[in-house]
Amino acid sequence: MTTRIGVEEEFHGLEVESGLLVPRAEAVLRRLPRRTFTTELHRSTVESNSAVHASLNDLYADLARARRRLDVAASSLGLAAVAAGTAPLAPCVSGPPTADARYRHMVEEYRRVADEQLICGAQIHVDVPDRDTAVGVMCAVSPWLPVLLALSASSPFWQGSDTGYASWRTLLWQRWPTAGPVGCFPGAADYDAAVRDLVRAGIISDPGMIYYDVRPSAHLPTLELRICDACPRAETVVLVAGLFRALVTEAGERLTAGAAGCDGRHEWLRGASWRAARSGLEGTLVDPGTHREAPAADVVLKLLGRLRPALEAHGDWGTVRDLTAGALADGSAAERMRRRAREEDLLACTDMLIAETRGERRHRRPPLAARRNIPPSVAGAAGSGAPGALGS
Repeated sequence: MTTRIGVEEEFHGLEVESGLLVPRAEAVLRRLPRRTFTTELHRSTVESNSAVHASLNDLYADLARARRRLDVAASSLGLAAVAAGTAPLAPCVSGPPTADARYRHMVEEYRRVADEQLICGAQIHVDVPDRDTAVGVMCAVSPWLPVLLALSASSPFWQGSDTGYASWRTLLWQRWPTAGPVGCFPGAADYDAAVRDLVRAGIISDPGMIYYDVRPSAHLPTLELRICDACPRAETVVLVAGLFRALVTEAGERLTAGAAGCDGRHEWLRGASWRAARSGLEGTLVDPGTHREAPAADVVLKLLGRLRPALEAHGDWGTVRDLTAGALADGSAAERMRRRAREEDLLACTDMLIAETRGERRHRRPPLAARRNIPPSVAGAAGSGAPGALGS
């Protein structure tokens, strides 16, 4: 039976004219079905939840449909939605959090860490048979998660300047006390006991505040990937989902066969995540097999080759192979953003993010850019849809 997957995507709400974050998520949500869309910590963020799917084609169609609905709702208010780890023109700190007792507590307890949580991610859920399997697989897949971060990297800019990182969101995210790489646990009882200890110690208020790169869901029978930036292109989300499902499947099969989940050495993983956040696809990554640096493309292709049997078993090989080739050819979203900012400015970079989030693979310059004496675009008319690897 095909293992099912689901996706949570977070979107920044921007004012189209200025490109700035605006705290108007609640107004956007009033125009959307709450079974699919919901609030987040800050009033500038909208979260979308997909249905559960067995097919990557169906997942893509779901994500594209949700993005279109969000775009219509935002556009009716003079706003735009952007899927990226950070908004290039984010303010220094946020305003008041979303009106929710839990969110208010988080802001009061964590102060500047929560104030600057103006970041968006993409979370992938993969079905698992039980929590013991989830905890065993969690350990086994962890060495490969920085590669998925590199594929998703989309946050080079923070508060109007270039950070030098492909994923600055990762550095902001890892300031939380329960974020980053997770350790290994003998089973679900041990993992759950560790979470209870963190709650009793007053470090977190509830299990939902476990923000590890991967975790058993607190309320669903899934393993949840949390390391990735939000992705401007829905195709990137589908690529990461296909790879993560294959990682979970392969690890589960090895555990069933009695193989060790991993070697127990996770002390290098934080450094590997840092390297992925710094370099994205444009530099080097840490090879999980050798613990040495290697060109990012080589490590991505090594992962693809390792997962081919699991990808073929799900009928995903052709789609994931083609999407991987496209990602390596186009570069990370972070690099695309930098290119646009170098050619023009950060507002043009924001325009590009808006267009890609809408599904436009080519796009004309918006009127505001023209009013700022930027040369007319030489790009063709806007088009939408996925590459040939995905159905419409």
